[in-house]
Amino acid sequence: MRHFSVDQQRVLFLLALSSLTLLYFRFYRHSPLPSSLESAHEIIIEVVGEVRNPGIHLFDHSPSLMEAIDKAGGLKGPASFGASLSGEVLRTGTLLTIFKDPEPNSPVPSSLKEARGEIKADAIRVRVARMEARKLLVFFIPLDLNRVTVEDLCLVPGVGESLAREMVAYREQRKGFRTLRELRQVKGIGEAKAKALQSYLRVQ
Repeated sequence: MRHFSVDQQRVLFLLALSSLTLLYFRFYRHSPLPSSLESAHEIIIEVVGEVRNPGIHLFDHSPSLMEAIDKAGGLKGPASFGASLSGEVLRTGTLLTIFKDPEPNSPVPSSLKEARGEIKADAIRVRVARMEARKLLVFFIPLDLNRVTVEDLCLVPGVGESLAREMVAYREQRKGFRTLRELRQVKGIGEAKAKALQSYLRVQ
């Protein structure tokens, strides 16, 4: 086995220290992690289905439905949207699923609310939903505490299956969380854990 002299060991140590210093300034100091999940400024929209470039797209503002579709390369097939529908603003974490409508003559609603999650336009239908929980967390987007499943909650750091079930059971018993402060009333959640979880969750 080869042994290094004291001088060689010093040189290796200095090289390792220099490498760590470079890594620190390159990845940590200039690109720090957000202090909280809500500190990310990009608007994240996922568009899948009948578009030319499906995937997750980033915006520096809350885009309209048509802006999101255009960023995804546009629709594969012909469709027409009303002016009010085209201007609908999407919030971060929105998932647009675009697919062919088997009933192209269906009436076109004037807003997302009237569509109840689905928008029909000629031969194309757009379903408006939320991205998967794992994707939301990757992009530092808090999960809606009143909509997440046990499986979703298990993705949150510090939450195991038993605690996730307690949270869902409390939600069902109280017919939903009204504020994040209610987390302290869930069995197994103390003051410190409730504070930590607030970065990953929100109540709508």
